[in-house]
Amino acid sequence: MLKIFATLFFTFMKIGVCTFGGGYSMVPILQREVVRGKGWSTDEEIMDYYVVGQCTPGVIAVNVATFIGQKVAGVLGGITATLGLIFPSYVIICLISAFLQRFADLDFVQHAFAGIRIAVCALVVNTVIGMIKKSVKDALTFLILICTFIAVAFFEVSPVIIVPSVAIIGLFFNREVSQ
Repeated sequence: MLKIFATLFFTFMKIGVCTFGGGYSMVPILQREVVRGKGWSTDEEIMDYYVVGQCTPGVIAVNVATFIGQKVAGVLGGITATLGLIFPSYVIICLISAFLQRFADLDFVQHAFAGIRIAVCALVVNTVIGMIKKSVKDALTFLILICTFIAVAFFEVSPVIIVPSVAIIGLFFNREVSQ
């Protein structure tokens, strides 16, 4: 049993080290490590965890790690995966805070941060494209995607309103199709 906790901790620690730019940028790493590598989850479950993680308080990456850890090894598995995920960030933040104030104004530090921001953007775009390919199944889901994008991007509608609304639409549509 101790082996599974160690595996959870070190797997999510590796994910935590590679996750720059927030929870969405970790999807490709989760797919590689958790879905294909360990078989702890499926791509569909990862997407479901992100949906629930978006609707619940807290950081999406932490919520997803907790869900997967709990699925693999119960409550202690959730705690272990979460600690593994946040451990690298904790260490990195401690190191950065000790040195950043002295070096933040240096050109090479500013250029490094600019490069990291661009790389994170590319990771997030890649993740979004992958999620769209797996989620858009028909005309209705495409319409929901477009309407949701417009509501969020142009009207700043909160995810707290969007997610339950499209869940109700999905439930209603599924009921209509089934009858």
